[in-house]
Amino acid sequence: MDYAHQQLKREKVFRDPVHNYVYVNYQVILDLINTTEFQRLRRVHQLGTTSLIFHGAEHSRFGHSLGVYEIARRIVESFEKNFPSTTKGDGLWDSSQDLVVLCAALLHDIGHGAYSHTFEHIFGTNHEQITQEIITSDKTEINQVLRRVSPDFPQEVASVINKTYPNRQVVEMISSQLDADRMDYLLRDAYNTGVKYGTFDLARILEVMRPYKGHICFEMSGMHAVEDYIVSRFQMYQQVYFHPVSRAMEVVLNRLLSRATYIFSDHTQNGPSTPYMLLPFLRGDFDLDDYLQLDDGVLNTYFIHWKRYPDDILSNLATRFIDRKPFKSVRFDQSTKRQLPQLRKIIEQSGFNPKYYTATDNSFDLPYDAYRPGKKQIELLQDDGSLVDLSTVSPIVSAISDKQTGDNRFFFPREVLQPQENVDLFEPEYDEFKRHIRNGKLTNP
Repeated sequence: MDYAHQQLKREKVFRDPVHNYVYVNYQVILDLINTTEFQRLRRVHQLGTTSLIFHGAEHSRFGHSLGVYEIARRIVESFEKNFPSTTKGDGLWDSSQDLVVLCAALLHDIGHGAYSHTFEHIFGTNHEQITQEIITSDKTEINQVLRRVSPDFPQEVASVINKTYPNRQVVEMISSQLDADRMDYLLRDAYNTGVKYGTFDLARILEVMRPYKGHICFEMSGMHAVEDYIVSRFQMYQQVYFHPVSRAMEVVLNRLLSRATYIFSDHTQNGPSTPYMLLPFLRGDFDLDDYLQLDDGVLNTYFIHWKRYPDDILSNLATRFIDRKPFKSVRFDQSTKRQLPQLRKIIEQSGFNPKYYTATDNSFDLPYDAYRPGKKQIELLQDDGSLVDLSTVSPIVSAISDKQTGDNRFFFPREVLQPQENVDLFEPEYDEFKRHIRNGKLTNP
């Protein structure tokens, strides 16, 4: 039997807190899991700084990737059983696509790095591009495994990540408004953060999902299960992903890496605080191997060393991050935005460099991104065989469609609001700063 169809002699299972079991039957899937690049995901947190707010959120990209694979496996199993293609062009499921779906689902996050979103912002990396590079580079174990299927197979899997794969059903299964990726991270993040509003009826959604005319749609009878998913996603973004303290810790991390770039980008001295594994990024000259050497633990080790570094700003920011001392924040809007330069000046007069101790950040998300050009909508199959957009038949989804939710925040050291005891040197500045804040937002004093 060729490698693409080689089955394990005995089905392999991984115990999983969300899906109970993750089932592996293909040898190629097990071989991919055992690669160096995939095992690295055990050392990369799924939610980055969120674990500093929800202490149970210690789960990794490894577990999430297995979960996305498992959901994709269940979808493929359902499609093969209930909607197999019988004639070319009938729009139903072509079983020859099974393996590319399973591999793309498993590897969709392989390019995520240490504290990935903050790291990407500072150093200009792109986890989706790096995912494709890991898959297609002949220097990776993952590429070597995929090439055993066929010489072109790595590029096929990468094109699914890139959304250029010709079979749109495959792409939509991995990346759409209701896909295996989103369904797993919502359930997994809700479970590990301990919140309840991120849950929804996964089994029912998989039951009503079907291939149709070259795309994926959902039976009308499952509308309420899909509604529940949309509302759950909305709640998770508001309560977990956009949590102001998590964003504050990301700001601290951002400023910490910015200061490290300033100090070490042309650093020539050797010492325990020298971030050798980070230097290629600080100097803007890194390759794939440099990237794959990093994980959350590597960065944290450098941060611990930097707590004792002679540069006051670097050591202070490292201490704030490692010891969980987040910045404070207040909401602002267009009418109060003009006060920000004055507030930065007050903070500078209080002894803090505003470049490293202030920031603005916004968190906006469309719970259901209807009618956005190029964005595939969630479509429901009606009795007459026609499709209808979910937002046109669901009052709940219609109410939140295309409505951005979130806020703009200004971040600053908490000392400005909570000065240390017996220290009144900057008391006039602190009092002036407080005059601009009421009920957690900027106001005109």
